[in-house]
Amino acid sequence: MGATMLRGDFASGFRALTPLWLGVIPFGLAYAVLARDAGLSLLETQSLSVLVFAGSAQVSAVGMFGTGAAAAEIVLTTFLLNVRHVLYGLALGRQIPLRGWRRPTAAYFLTDEAFGVVAAREERTFPFLLGAELSLFATWNTATFAGALAGGAIPDPAKLGIDLIFPLAFLALLVPLVRTRVELAVALVAGAVAYLLADALPGGLPILVTGVAGSLLGAFLTQGRPDDAIRLDDAAREVA
Repeated sequence: MGATMLRGDFASGFRALTPLWLGVIPFGLAYAVLARDAGLSLLETQSLSVLVFAGSAQVSAVGMFGTGAAAAEIVLTTFLLNVRHVLYGLALGRQIPLRGWRRPTAAYFLTDEAFGVVAAREERTFPFLLGAELSLFATWNTATFAGALAGGAIPDPAKLGIDLIFPLAFLALLVPLVRTRVELAVALVAGAVAYLLADALPGGLPILVTGVAGSLLGAFLTQGRPDDAIRLDDAAREVA
């Protein structure tokens, strides 16, 4: 693969995340304000964004820090919130050649959003993945730094309705991926399971359980039955 093509894939991946900046920036600002209110310094606030780089885990961690939670409890909660990335990594490792330094690099910068845009792309390459990952990393860290400097001038994103951006963005990423009857069934069942478990399990366990359940369901529905993977557009033509 030539250098020009590599740069093109990287740029495409970087641009693919730009629509999500509208949601990332306000939450990065809000996280910084929460960190300040919890007593974290500018250096500590920014270090979490650089080293942890996980919005929900960072918000949870600073909230627990503010209430005086034990270090072990904060680490365990952060782990549960991010354990879903194991599933992401397994999926990407089967689809993209990740040799040498590429594997730990891809793992370090991996996020829900980067995985989503890569999964929605037919031709998956490491430069595209890295571009998507660094697009979010740069935006998130810039936003948290600005929020740490701006202080109390930052409004609550939930009051602005910005918290709806991420669910809608992932729904938009999901729709092109649902091409067969089996995929549609798995998507519907996984959505229902996630909804039912959201209030019943702590941290990131609902996403982990849903991911495993959806994978097992998909494997069961397609095992030895390739004819079941009928494309939805073909089925629509049959009905017509």
